[in-house]
Amino acid sequence: MAEKKSDRTRAAILAAARERFGADGYERATIRAIAADAAIDPAMVMRYYGNKEKLFAAAAEFDVRLPDLSNVPREQAGEVLVRHLIERWEEDDTLRVLLRTAVTNEASAERMRQVFVGQLTPTFERARIDRPDVRAGLIATQALGFALCRYILQFKPVVELTTDEAVAWLGPTVTRYLTAASPSQA
Repeated sequence: MAEKKSDRTRAAILAAARERFGADGYERATIRAIAADAAIDPAMVMRYYGNKEKLFAAAAEFDVRLPDLSNVPREQAGEVLVRHLIERWEEDDTLRVLLRTAVTNEASAERMRQVFVGQLTPTFERARIDRPDVRAGLIATQALGFALCRYILQFKPVVELTTDEAVAWLGPTVTRYLTAASPSQA
């Protein structure tokens, strides 16, 4: 029973932290405010997470759950990947919180690098795509730029795109990033 209560407490802290970091950013969010949002004593936050940076790291933990691209026809890989990323952005606001804070906080920026480049690169390596780190970085520019304009800045035309429309626009660019010969090899 005690373990279940501690799991609920951790979950409440993480939910409150995601909301607070998203609303206030990393710098302005405080342990005291997060604890108040979770309806617990600030000492409990410190007990479970140690400090604000460790709490942020836990709150910003995100698995992109990338699809296996090794059996996807190369000409469809961009569309598959874009659709997957949009669905992940839509179902979990952790990435939005991370994006909002990454531009002003190095710990957030490092976490975003780990999420995107750290998860995309091995996926591309498994699919035997050359220069996986460069391609992951380029795809991150598209995914993060789109997410910034859709979820943070809320550019109306981008917000109003259906998932199918966004995939149709972005898919070919991402496919090119995955399949084009490297300019240094062309």
